[in-house]
Formats: sequence, C-alpha cells, structure tokens
Amino acid sequence: MKLSLKEISKLIEASLEGDLSKEVVGFNTLEDATSEQISYAVSTKYLESLANTNAGAVIVDSSLKKYCSTNKLIVEDTYLAFAKLTHHFKEYQSIISINDIQLNIDKISSIEGVSIYPGCFIGKDVIIGKNTTIEANCVIEDGVHIGENSHIFSNVVIQKNCQIGNNCIISPGSIIGSEGFGNARTNDKNWLAIAHLGNVQIGNNVSIGANTTIDRGTIKDTEIHNGVKIDNLVHIAHNVIIGENTAIAAKTGIAGTTIIGKRCMIGGMVGIVGHLTITDDVVINATSTVNRSINKPGVYTGFVPLMYHSEWKKVGMWITKLDKIATSLKIKLKNIK
Repeated sequence: MKLSLKEISKLIEASLEGDLSKEVVGFNTLEDATSEQISYAVSTKYLESLANTNAGAVIVDSSLKKYCSTNKLIVEDTYLAFAKLTHHFKEYQSIISINDIQLNIDKISSIEGVSIYPGCFIGKDVIIGKNTTIEANCVIEDGVHIGENSHIFSNVVIQKNCQIGNNCIISPGSIIGSEGFGNARTNDKNWLAIAHLGNVQIGNNVSIGANTTIDRGTIKDTEIHNGVKIDNLVHIAHNVIIGENTAIAAKTGIAGTTIIGKRCMIGGMVGIVGHLTITDDVVINATSTVNRSINKPGVYTGFVPLMYHSEWKKVGMWITKLDKIATSLKIKLKNIK
C-alpha cells in the first residue's frame, strides 16, 4: 500500500506540516524508518529518536512537533491515530482457488524429502526446506518460510510472512503469527484494535508445544532465537524477544515487548508483565508473577495473594524490609536480656 501524506492526514484527521504529495509505503520505528516509511512518537521518552529519525513523516501531538525535523502529521491522540492508520497498511492472506492451492502443494512436495499430508492449505510464495513434514490440516499462509528437517504437526497455523528455521518442531494446534493484543481508546471510550504489521521470526532447533500462540509484532518482529523450548499452552505476545536456549513451561503468559535473555528457565503458569527485560541465566519458579525487570542471574520466586492494589503496595514494602526488621528485633531482645 502506498499513501500520500495528504491522504493520510484525512484518514487520521491530522493537520500536516510538510509535503502533501510525499508518499509512504508502510510503518517503521523512529530508529529504523526510511524516507519511504512513516513512524510515530507518543512521549518525550522518544525525543532523541524523533530528532534523528529518517522517516518520511512522523505522527506527533502539538507538544512534540518542534522536535521533529521531517514531515509532521499533528493529532490530538497519537496512539489512536497510529491505530487507525495501521489498518491501511495491513496485508492479509490472499484468496486462492482450490486448483492453485493444489499446484502450490505439488510444487513443494517435489522438493527432496518434503511431505505434505491431506487437508493442508499452502499459500503463495511459500518456501519449505528439504526433509520437512507438514501434517494434516495445516494452514501455511503467503510468504511463509520453513527450513530443513522441521516437523509441523497437524492443525498448525503459520500466518503470513512468518519465518521458521531448521530442525524445528511445532506441535498440534499451535498458531504462529496471530494478531497481537493492542488496542487504542477512542474518544467515546470504545476500543480500536491495532493492526499488527510485524512478523514472527523463529530460529533453528526450536520446539513449540501444543496449542501455543505466538503473536506477530506490532511494527518490528517477535523473535524466538535458536534452541528455545516452549511447552504446551504458552502465550507469547507481540514484540517479545526470547534468547537462545531458554525453556518455558506450560501455561506461561509473556506480555508484549518483553525481552528474555539466553538460557533462562521459566516454570509453569508464570505471568510476565510487558516491557520488561530479563537477563541471561535466570530461573523463575512456577506460578510466579514477574512485574519488574531482572538484571542479575539467579533463581526468583514471587507469590503474593490477590488484594486491592493499594494494600499490595504496602504489603510489598513491608515484605522487602522483614529481614532488617527481624535483625533489629534480635539485637533489641539481646540488649534487653
């Protein structure tokens, strides 16, 4: 999709300062955008990136426009405007006839060692490496690449443009590249879904358990690096990055834009809050909640009963001081004696 800034300004109800005829072909981050792409900035946190961006245009509010040296689309609610515009750059699976699907299957099945079971849907421009098996009723959408010696079990969906490496196992019912959970509030307090424009990149020697979902990135890709082992019923949200040889047990949920390091071990039913960073060689025990970044390797556990947040903050503060309180009491009792 190619849109002029004049067209975009109408779509998102923006005032434009710059070249009305300038055309862009998609979104990217402030850091990575080219002159043919558009980006957005939502707060002063991004001032340096905003000042140095190569983007052809940036969506900003009036408080940030002075820091932007390229074409500016000025709006009241930057995040809402971004959400509206993503839908105009989203590419969906093309409609393919039954005959074309069969032609795609026949073409790929001719590759050495490739097996495609009955009931599969294979889209356009799919690449599958030799000795890879696609079991029954799988959906492999346009532009997907799957490496050599991989095994995709039945009823797996790999959505548009996702990349799977060599020697990978994806168990039944898993979905790779599902739409991320991102929404913006409208002025009347309804939710507007963001169309996720990134993909999923999965490295080599990765195994993914049954009924696990891995969401595509919002703009950049969700990344699962080499050697990662993921159990059943795990949810990995948009823009998550998981480092090499990390293992994640069943029913864990990892919220968006979290970065997990190498060789970590995450127990079952762990909940990890979004926008955190977990360093290498961290062990998180089962059912823990991770609500802050972890900067040092080690074994971590977090169990706190459900309560009002205002009470939880007080409890958390006292828990962190219990050791000092106990030491202080011992000293006082000793002095009394």
